[in-house]
Amino acid sequence: MRLGKMHKLGDVVLTHIQFTDTFESKKRPAVVLFEELGNIIVAGITSNVRMQGILLTKKEGAIKESIIKLNYIFTISEKMIEKDLFSLTEEKKKLLVSELNRRLENEKVVVQTS
Repeated sequence: MRLGKMHKLGDVVLTHIQFTDTFESKKRPAVVLFEELGNIIVAGITSNVRMQGILLTKKEGAIKESIIKLNYIFTISEKMIEKDLFSLTEEKKKLLVSELNRRLENEKVVVQTS
């Protein structure tokens, strides 16, 4: 039996994130892409608006103008979520999924058969 909240696409959470270039972890916001079996796939959010990604505004719930970084996707445990912050609008969720699909479709996959 599950005890916590089931997180879904577009939930913005405050979570502990381990950085790829160090063993440190810090509390950072992230947007949930999907959850399965207690593992949550998220995209990081940064307040550095010069970075590429999807703009997230104060009007939408961010503390300050931010960017959803689709090049910074990782898996966290549900236990790493400190709190739920807000949820993206339906329009922003559609944009998020569309941009993820576009990026995945641009990848060239070569499958060799024997």
